[in-house]
Amino acid sequence: MEVARGEEKCADTPAIVIKASERSAVNKQPKFDDVPGTYVFTKEYARKGYHLNMFCMSLNVEANRDEFRSDEAAYLRKYPMTDEQRQAVLDRNWLEMLRLGGNIYYTFKIVMHDRRSMQYVGAAMSGVTEDAFKQIMLTGGKDQEGNPRRGPNVLGSRDD
Repeated sequence: MEVARGEEKCADTPAIVIKASERSAVNKQPKFDDVPGTYVFTKEYARKGYHLNMFCMSLNVEANRDEFRSDEAAYLRKYPMTDEQRQAVLDRNWLEMLRLGGNIYYTFKIVMHDRRSMQYVGAAMSGVTEDAFKQIMLTGGKDQEGNPRRGPNVLGSRDD
């Protein structure tokens, strides 16, 4: 396959060509900023969310979970997170945590601490009820007509 100057083949799928202008300057990965609600965990996000993710990992230790449960705000102050990150944790704003550099696998530690399910978080991130989210997943993310859901809130609305 011919590749124009300033472009490169995507390693896994040679049919896809990624222009140099569509890559992040730091990690040479394709940019996904144009996909609403999508936060690909890049090097930039890893750096931005390091302390948030280290807080999440601290919940692996029972004593830390107990301390967090007794006074969440005080426990969060132990970590040099931004005020936005702390507030996102306190509000359990899952999408905001991801936007602020949280990794879904680490932030899921909070979900487990709260004794919630992945379906609960998926529903919260999608703007639908947990039961509606489960139904959407049972249909493979498609609407009643069998079409893929579209729009800024992919699971919760349809934008033709």
